[in-house]
Amino acid sequence: MPTPAGTPVIEARDLTRVYRASRFKPGVEALRGVSLDIGRGERFGIVGESGSGKSTLLRLLCGLDRPTSGSVRFEGREITGLGERQLRFLRDDLQIVFQDPMSSLDPRMRVRDIVAEPLVALGRPVGDRVAQLLTEVGLPASAADRYPHQFSGGQRQRIAIARALAPNPKVLVADEPVSALDVSVRGQILNLLADLIDTHGLTLVFVSHDLSVVRHVCESVAVMHRGVVVERGLVDDVWSRPQHDYTRTLLQAVPTLEGLL
Repeated sequence: MPTPAGTPVIEARDLTRVYRASRFKPGVEALRGVSLDIGRGERFGIVGESGSGKSTLLRLLCGLDRPTSGSVRFEGREITGLGERQLRFLRDDLQIVFQDPMSSLDPRMRVRDIVAEPLVALGRPVGDRVAQLLTEVGLPASAADRYPHQFSGGQRQRIAIARALAPNPKVLVADEPVSALDVSVRGQILNLLADLIDTHGLTLVFVSHDLSVVRHVCESVAVMHRGVVVERGLVDDVWSRPQHDYTRTLLQAVPTLEGLL
């Protein structure tokens, strides 16, 4: 049964993640008691500088890592501690677009096979799905016969987005999806993501170090600093009336994309 609009798709409660000390590195408490809800159909941003804990939080929400304590639920179902086979339902419903499209796409595979890969892995028919997805992300059908190195960075990210959309997920997670791209194409990819989220009725979880980028595609945001959510609210409210000193620092220090979007 589908989750009603606005009810939590992802629920995180009191998440901590401690990376134990080793011979070469001291122990690190990457997350400290993080709790949040992400509603169905919401565009939710997670913003913070490098080392703030946002990437660690993302891995826990996606079932790619286990918390030291706390829990994560997806559509009411606990995912904490489940094995990969038990997480099959999550792999169906949640897909990720990674930061660097060149490293996330297999250079030995043609685009056709890259985009179809999630469908094959899930045992679903491919049919004309690849051509349909390439059209949706603004690439010609002929792109299916080429390799990733034959495309620009922005085009490769479009391919990565097409691959993520292939199994018709409910949640799309975008992990710094424009930070590895030229400034001139960042706005195009952000606009594409926003259009696709609307078209497919997806929930978006968008991670970035740049609050101006989050503002363009998200309606709500959590600001992270040193493993803690220090501020949360509607993006426009946080942008215009930041309550925490760290949020104000982000707004003052990070270059914006105004004028390019």
